[in-house]
Amino acid sequence: MKRRLELADGQHVQLLQGALELFPALIQAMDAARADIQLETYIFDFTGAGASVAEALERAARRGVRARLVVDGVGTGRLPSVWHQRFQAAGVQCQVYSPLGPLGLLMPERWRRLHRKLCAVDGRVLFCGGINVLDDFYDPNYGTLDAPRFDFAVQATGDLAVQASDTMETLWQRMQAVRDVRHHHLPDAVRALRAARAAQAAGHTAQPLPEPGQRLRAALLLRDNVRNRARIEKAYLRAIGFARKEIIIANAYFLPGRKLRRALVHAARRGVRVQLLLQGRYEYFLQYHAARPVYGTLLAAGVEIHEYAPSFLHAKVAVIDALDARPWATVGSSNLDPLSLLLAREANVVIEDAAFARQLRRRLVHAMEHAGQRLDPQRYAQRPWRARVLDRIAFGMVRAALWLTGKNY
Repeated sequence: MKRRLELADGQHVQLLQGALELFPALIQAMDAARADIQLETYIFDFTGAGASVAEALERAARRGVRARLVVDGVGTGRLPSVWHQRFQAAGVQCQVYSPLGPLGLLMPERWRRLHRKLCAVDGRVLFCGGINVLDDFYDPNYGTLDAPRFDFAVQATGDLAVQASDTMETLWQRMQAVRDVRHHHLPDAVRALRAARAAQAAGHTAQPLPEPGQRLRAALLLRDNVRNRARIEKAYLRAIGFARKEIIIANAYFLPGRKLRRALVHAARRGVRVQLLLQGRYEYFLQYHAARPVYGTLLAAGVEIHEYAPSFLHAKVAVIDALDARPWATVGSSNLDPLSLLLAREANVVIEDAAFARQLRRRLVHAMEHAGQRLDPQRYAQRPWRARVLDRIAFGMVRAALWLTGKNY
C-alpha cells in the first residue's frame, strides 16, 4: 500500500470556514480577474450573501472577463428569470448540468450529479470545498438560520489551480457539445469535443502567482464516472490505514460502505482515537435516518460520534495525525455516502502539512467540544422502537436505490 499520493510541492493553500470567509476571498479574486473565471457549484442561491457572488460575476463579465458558470440541474435548476436576464446582459455564460427531464429523478442515470464546488480565476487561483453559493444564515428549505452553516473550503495557488481550470474547461466543452447535438449543430459539437480533448491533454499555460505564504504539499482529487471512480475513497482508505494516533472526520451525509466502515473499526481497535463529527440536526429523511444503523458497529469498536446541532453541518473534511510527524488532511465536496462515492462528480484537496492540519484540527475539536453532543453507546442501543423502524426503512431505501444503479457499496 502506498503511503502518499502524487502531491505537488510549492502549493499555497489557505483554509476558509464558511461563506463568511469564502465569499470575500472569492469576490476579491473575481474582481482582480484579468481574463477568465470558471465557477461550478451544486447550489447557486441568490438570497443574501449569494447575490454578492453573482454581482461579482456580473462586474467581471462587463469589463471583458470570460465568466462561465455551471450549476447542477437538481441543486439549482433553472436560474431565476431576473438573474438569467442580468447574466445575459452582462455576458456571463451559464450552463445547467444534467437538467431534469419529465421523469425527474425517477431515472437512475439522473442521480449522477455535479456536486463539486470549484472556482478557478485566470487559471491561477483555485477555490475548492463543500461550500455552495448560499448564504451561511439561510436555507432554501428552512429559511433563516440561527447560527451559520458549518462548512469549509480552501483557496489555493499553483498547480492545483491549473489542474482545476483544465478540468472545468473539459466539462464545459463536453456539455457544449451535447447541447450542440441536441440543436443539430453537428460542426459546433465536433469543435467543442476537440476543445475538450485539447483541454484535457495539453494542460493550461498559466503560471502560479508568486504570492507569499507557506509552501506545502497538496493534490486535487477528482471523482467522476470514467477514469476516477474511486480516487477520493481510496485516498481516505489509504490515510486511515496509515493512521497512528488520531482520526477526525466531519461529514454531513455519512453512510460509509463496508470498506470505509471496516477501515475505521480496524483503526479504533489498534488504538487510534477515531472521532466523527456528524449531522445532528434533521434535514432530510434519508440523510438523517439511513446513517444510524451503522453507528452501532462503530460505537462498539470505540469510535466516538459527536452530533453537531447548532446549525446544519455541511462540512466534508478530515484530518489525520495532525500532531504527528506525517499529518494528512482533506477539504472538499465529497460526502462519505453512496451518492458522493459512487455517482456524483466531486472534488477534494488533500494536504500534507503540519500547520494546515493543526489549524483544521483546532476548528474541528472546538466544534466537537462546544457545539457537538457525544453519542452515548448505551443510549443509542436503547433508542425508541419507532426510531429504529425509521432507521431501517431509510437504510433499506438506500440499499434498494443502490441495487437499481447496479453498484456495490
